[in-house]
Amino acid sequence: MALPLQLLLRAARTVGLVLFYYAFSIGITFYNKWLMKGFHFPLFMTLVHLVMIFCLSALTRSAMQGWTGKPRVLLSWTQYLTKVAPTAVATALDIGLSNWSFLFITISLYTMTKSSAVLFILFFSLVFRLEEPNPFLIVVVLLIASGLFMFTYESTQFNMEGFVLVLLASFIGGIRWTLTQILMQKAELGLQNPVDTMYHLQPLMLIGLFPLFLYNEGLSLCVSDKLFRVSELPPLLYSLLTLSVGGCLAFGLGFSEFLLVSKTSSLTLSIAGIFKEVCTLLLAAALMGDRMSLVNWLGFAVCLSGISLHVGLKTYYSKGKVSQSRLQTSKGGAPELELPLLHHSEGEEEGDERSRFQDPEK
Repeated sequence: MALPLQLLLRAARTVGLVLFYYAFSIGITFYNKWLMKGFHFPLFMTLVHLVMIFCLSALTRSAMQGWTGKPRVLLSWTQYLTKVAPTAVATALDIGLSNWSFLFITISLYTMTKSSAVLFILFFSLVFRLEEPNPFLIVVVLLIASGLFMFTYESTQFNMEGFVLVLLASFIGGIRWTLTQILMQKAELGLQNPVDTMYHLQPLMLIGLFPLFLYNEGLSLCVSDKLFRVSELPPLLYSLLTLSVGGCLAFGLGFSEFLLVSKTSSLTLSIAGIFKEVCTLLLAAALMGDRMSLVNWLGFAVCLSGISLHVGLKTYYSKGKVSQSRLQTSKGGAPELELPLLHHSEGEEEGDERSRFQDPEK
């Protein structure tokens, strides 16, 4: 009886962690879309989120240091500017463009288009030799690409400007997650803990996104009655409160992902991400009135099959590498640290930020 009880408790824990992750991931997607209806400054919103994530990461690091008694990693300026900066800039642009797109497109189109990030992650993983070429990758690419085409084909709520923004964010997201994997695999940097990675990324992300914010939103925000030209205190407090809620959701997303991976596995996060997209589309149709035709749903199913095949291949090859690594260890060799890229979807930020062990939004 003890063994079935343990399995039941483990299954209940996994379900609870997945639901905890869903609450933040789906929540921030709908939150961003809702906020953009009345607050048309997505880049400023992203900057506020970055500041809050940095502050919360710093507090978490201090708490962890006090609990364990061990000092947290702190990179030198040389390492910071040469190793972290490219990842930070790519992450900032991915998140900023993703949030920007909510001004133009529906949640369903965003969710579907953001799924194409897997294609770009595969591409850059091959470029940086993080993935080994195999013929099954061609099938994965064809399934996801054809699914994306079917989903956007004759869509009644299609918006080209928003679609291009998300597609560009997905392309940059491919660079982002590839660089993130490389960054977290460098054992000498000591950034294997995503909280430490989030802490080091935020300042450079803010600096990288700030020029784009000044160019696109700086002047309009200064003359807007939402913040700087507000005539009464309650509207100002309301704007600050809603922005703060998004920052907490962004940090919670990164934390929930880390918790899910640390207590289960990166494969669990990948599979959970697939079903999360299904839940997001169903909620978007029910709550936001997003309209999808039969061809759109079929396209989504084809795309999900491609992503599922990718996850399955990653699992198969990862098991082979683990077996080989154990064999080398038994012979006296030292196994190399490997953090596999997972499937990321994102609207999210925020994932941002997350320093997902994957494929964010995600």
